[in-house]
Amino acid sequence: MKLKNLRNLFLFLLFSMTAANANDYIIYSIVQNIPMDSTDTPKKNYYINMGEKQGIRPGTVLDVVRSINRSAPYESKKRYNYKVKIGELKVIHAEANAAIGSINKIRNEEKDPLFEIEKLMIGDKVTVKVSD
Repeated sequence: MKLKNLRNLFLFLLFSMTAANANDYIIYSIVQNIPMDSTDTPKKNYYINMGEKQGIRPGTVLDVVRSINRSAPYESKKRYNYKVKIGELKVIHAEANAAIGSINKIRNEEKDPLFEIEKLMIGDKVTVKVSD
């Protein structure tokens, strides 16, 4: 009997965590062409689970934010979560609930934070860019 209750609790927690993140918009896929020689720069398309129903149109600029999690090794060993803008995408195609974007800007200046992976990647969150 206890095992069944534990399983039900696990399933409840699993589904409630998924529902809590239902409104997160992310890069869910990346496709690039294959360069024919070493001088070609590969073109990439970034697929996003946000589309026309969320107000996205071709030309819309999206901020790309990465969550970085670090723990303080001293005293409290507390974990800190940072949400850092890593770049921007420009929408090149939009449908009802999905869009395709290309890189508009990547943060890689001297004053910017260091990232383990400096390019946009699957799982990075996207939001509509608000004018500066």
